[in-house]
Amino acid sequence: MKRLVFLVGIVILGVSLVWAAGPKSYQVTGPVLEVRDDAIVVEKGKEKWEIAKDKDTKVSGDVKVGSKVTVYYTMKATEIEAKAAPAKPAAKEAPKKK
Repeated sequence: MKRLVFLVGIVILGVSLVWAAGPKSYQVTGPVLEVRDDAIVVEKGKEKWEIAKDKDTKVSGDVKVGSKVTVYYTMKATEIEAKAAPAKPAAKEAPKKK
């Protein structure tokens, strides 16, 4: 009986670790250049990073132009379009020697 409880515990732990793995997360830190309802623009070095946000985005503190922020984000596909792979040409046979 103890062995069964132990095995069930191991399985539950394994499943929870796989479920928690999720997509890789990233972050960008820098001054805010622009704040909109649907996005925030942050300057990182000489680049401008525009990151989408929505009503579910957690915001702590007063985010306004000029303030320094760290934005945590994940990459998520919104659409995937597949096309057929090009056909491979037939391999040429070497001429037979006589």
